[in-house]
Amino acid sequence: MRRAERMLVRFLQALISRGLGSVAALTGLLLTLALVSACTADADSRASALDLPAEAIQTLDLIRQGGPFPYRKDGTVFQNREGLLPQKPRGYYREYTVPTPGARDRGARRIVAGGNPPEVFYYTADHYRSFTRIPVEP
Repeated sequence: MRRAERMLVRFLQALISRGLGSVAALTGLLLTLALVSACTADADSRASALDLPAEAIQTLDLIRQGGPFPYRKDGTVFQNREGLLPQKPRGYYREYTVPTPGARDRGARRIVAGGNPPEVFYYTADHYRSFTRIPVEP
């Protein structure tokens, strides 16, 4: 469930628990929740820039500028061995470290960019176990 849906559910629960919800108001909230769910169904795997950690946004800026990158492995080929990203020719995907505050090493967070120049971006917070597509700004 996306953030907006969770907020609506919490609001609905608060109204009910306080006995403040009329049938019309509750019905309106449920319809709004259904509309939000329908509108965001295809966007569930996308993160807005606001959902990303600040370090990820900084890494995206560096990728768009072409560097310089703080880690020597930044920009190396990501092979997509997990098969979680769309299949593309070898060399299409490149990986970049998203610094983790307090980590002694590179941490688990990465951005994987596809294309040359990059045209698609994915964020992983769990070292390639899952990915979230980052919408491309116009």
